[in-house]
Amino acid sequence: MYGNCSHLPEVESVLTKLPQQQQIWVQIGIPDRIHYLQQCLDATLAIAPLWANAICAAQGIDSTDPLAGEAWLTGPVAVLMNLRQLIDALEAGGCPSPVRTRQDHSGQVIAQIFPDNLMDRLLWLGFKGEVWLQPGQPPSQGQIYRQPTQGKVALVLGAGNVASIGPMDALYKLFVENQVVLLKLNPVNGYGEPFLSQALAPLIADGFLQIVQGGAELGQALCQHPAIDTVHLTGSHRTHDAIVWGTTPTEQGQRKVRLQPLLTKPVTSELGCVTPVLVVPGRWSQAELQFQARHVASMVAHNASFNCVAAKVLVLAQGWPQRQAFLDCLYQALAQIPPRQAYYPGAQERYQGFCDRYPQAQVLGAPAPNAVPWTVIPDVPPASGEYALTEEAFCGLLAEVSLEATTPTEFLAQAVPFANEQIWGSLSCMVLIDPRSQRACQQELQGAIAALRYGGIGINIWTGVIYQMGSTTWGAFPGNPLTDIESGRGVVHNTYLFDHPQKSVVYAPFRIFPKPLWFADHRNLRQVAQRFAQLQHRPSWLRFIQVVIAALRG
Repeated sequence: MYGNCSHLPEVESVLTKLPQQQQIWVQIGIPDRIHYLQQCLDATLAIAPLWANAICAAQGIDSTDPLAGEAWLTGPVAVLMNLRQLIDALEAGGCPSPVRTRQDHSGQVIAQIFPDNLMDRLLWLGFKGEVWLQPGQPPSQGQIYRQPTQGKVALVLGAGNVASIGPMDALYKLFVENQVVLLKLNPVNGYGEPFLSQALAPLIADGFLQIVQGGAELGQALCQHPAIDTVHLTGSHRTHDAIVWGTTPTEQGQRKVRLQPLLTKPVTSELGCVTPVLVVPGRWSQAELQFQARHVASMVAHNASFNCVAAKVLVLAQGWPQRQAFLDCLYQALAQIPPRQAYYPGAQERYQGFCDRYPQAQVLGAPAPNAVPWTVIPDVPPASGEYALTEEAFCGLLAEVSLEATTPTEFLAQAVPFANEQIWGSLSCMVLIDPRSQRACQQELQGAIAALRYGGIGINIWTGVIYQMGSTTWGAFPGNPLTDIESGRGVVHNTYLFDHPQKSVVYAPFRIFPKPLWFADHRNLRQVAQRFAQLQHRPSWLRFIQVVIAALRG
């Protein structure tokens, strides 16, 4: 049944223990859960330097370089933030109060959840984060803390690109969905197992979480194992379909027609996106052009572009007088970013596939061994089924598309349906709009935000921040059927414990100060990240000031 997998004896042992603990876990009260989270908070900080160094080594980053801060932020800092937020949520009885709630013209409930304390208001000046709830559903929170639930065993199939994805997904299953967890790490970042085992040791010691390593064969076997009740995976839609519908295209097609999935257990997933950046035309100063060019370039370059939220399609207005000036600044910004090691398998092949289809692709910057060069594909047709709009590159490529529009109102009217209908995926989308244009078309902008069918929308901010924040929800826009899964189903993070979230929207100033932590040219990122880890572990005004001082040196 399980194939020739050398890991299976160990897995059988683990899957004997977890089911024994599933009913015990649902009976553990809030005070004891908070104690587990506090213990994990201490353990994560203790192991953070070694874990961050291991991430750097795997991705070809010098652990003393400012870029090492990226490993800190996407690994231990993200987990520390998640643990801290879960503690806050449980201290509020599993039903933390939003900052405020409002309704749009249709009656949809929108909850502001960030910033929710004075430190964050000062640290993130001008930022606002919202969770939009599903129309027609009650704005309820923390159902598992109000009603008894039956214990379950969840299998979490971790992603290989970002080190915090697997542990944060496991924490969500444990503390938001009330399920004990078997976390299988992806072979790409399986090196993280000893660090996660120490960071989450209190949960492992008492039998509520287990961590294993292995490849696709092990994952397939675990999904079908009778001890597993639910499955959550982060990866590609192709991996999802291989698990749910069968290993060959023929089998998948036949099963989809008959609506007879190979895996009949509940499955949630986050499966990537061809992430668009909608650039609303306006009158930008030279400083604004340069800032937003660096912003978009950093959306491409972060984590060597091995992010499901990496900018992949730049959508511009053909009639924008500053269109070419912006593109010139963007090309210059990308050319100045040092190349990154292409550590994720298959990057060179995916890159070549795009280059073969688009001979106009322009390589920027100096070539380097074991790297995919930053590359822009200009003048991609805005056509249905276009390869660059429907295939996620998952490497350092950015396609540029221009729509027949000149004004902000014309552009938004075209860009929203274009993104919803022609660009593959519904995970995340960015909108860049200057404050003058915002004031001039405020109603049109709010209508566009409401109409965009994406699980995460960043207004003047990269949606990687929505992933990192934790209090926001993370997942595809609801409605993807199993037969056409695209960016997946369900959400994670969501530390306000909303029972029926639809999407999260984060707003930021057009020019963010101090320099954003995701900018590729941040000069002091490692120290900022280390200081931020300390702040998340034990918040204090002294540690807050240390973060601010480090950030100002960026």
